[in-house]
Parts: sequence; structure tokens; C-alpha cells
Amino acid sequence: MNRPQAFAIWITGLPASGKSTIVSALKPQLEALGLSVDVLESDEVRRALTPNATYSPEERDLFYRALAFTGQRLVAHGVTVLFDATASRQAYRDYARAVIPRFIEVAVDCPLAVCMERDRKGTYQKGLRGDSVTVPGLQTPYEAPTNPELRIDTITVSADGAAKRICDFVRARFL
Repeated sequence: MNRPQAFAIWITGLPASGKSTIVSALKPQLEALGLSVDVLESDEVRRALTPNATYSPEERDLFYRALAFTGQRLVAHGVTVLFDATASRQAYRDYARAVIPRFIEVAVDCPLAVCMERDRKGTYQKGLRGDSVTVPGLQTPYEAPTNPELRIDTITVSADGAAKRICDFVRARFL
């Protein structure tokens, strides 16, 4: 049996919008379709690439180019990639789309107030205390996708429901 051709899905949204929870539900569903799947989670990759992250614009540009390049190489080698990354600028996601031909952008919509309530990592608290000055949606802009392939409202759709919607889209588009 031939393995389906790999692709990439970039799941973007504000910090604590539900991206990681959706990815956790989505990965096994994609694997059940016979796909080899890897997750590029921004915090994990950032610890390896920029262990003393400053989150400066220049560092973010370099980080997201490296993240997209890594995803492109994995896809070229038959691994479907799930990007679990805020990617606050549309340019970051557009670059990934340009270097990965089989690409899906999923916008995770969640109001900032709800993200702040859900925030288990303390990202927004750090921003409010002044310990961080680069929190997307709080101190720096978050450029929401204007034309994603899918848009998911995590107030009304569960992580499992979101994963099912994404899998249905993948089946229709790539399998």
C-alpha cells in the first residue's frame, strides 16, 4: 500500500487559543489515515534554536524561516507536518506556504479575554507584569489570517471537533 503524499498544516492563533489541544487531537487522527506525522511546536523548537530568546523582530523572522524550512524538509521526505505556532505575522505563514506546496492554514479564533483565562503557561501574566513586552495580541500585533483554508472558533468547537473538521478537509483535498 502506498503512503499518501505528505503535506503541512499550520495551526495559528493567539497564545492559549487552543492550538496545542487541537494538534494533540489531530495527530492521532492523521496517523490513523496512514500518514507519518510530526509536530513542530514553536516553544519546543525555539528552546533548541534560540535558547535565550529575545523575541526581537529580527529573531522572530529568522526563527519562523527556520521553522518553515524544517517543515519543508520533513514534507519533502514524506512526513506530514503540523505547525503548532502562533506565527503572529502573516508573512511568516506566507513564507511557509511559498516553500511547502501542499499547505493548509488553519486559523484558530478565540477572543483575547478567553485566551487570557485559559493561559496555563502564564504568557499573558508575564506581559501584564511587564516581564515580557512581546506577547502577540497583548503588546504586539497578531495578524489573523485573512484567507485560511479553515477557520475554527474554539469557543464553539471542541478540540476533537476541530480535529475532525481538519481531517475531513484533508481527506477531501489530499487523500
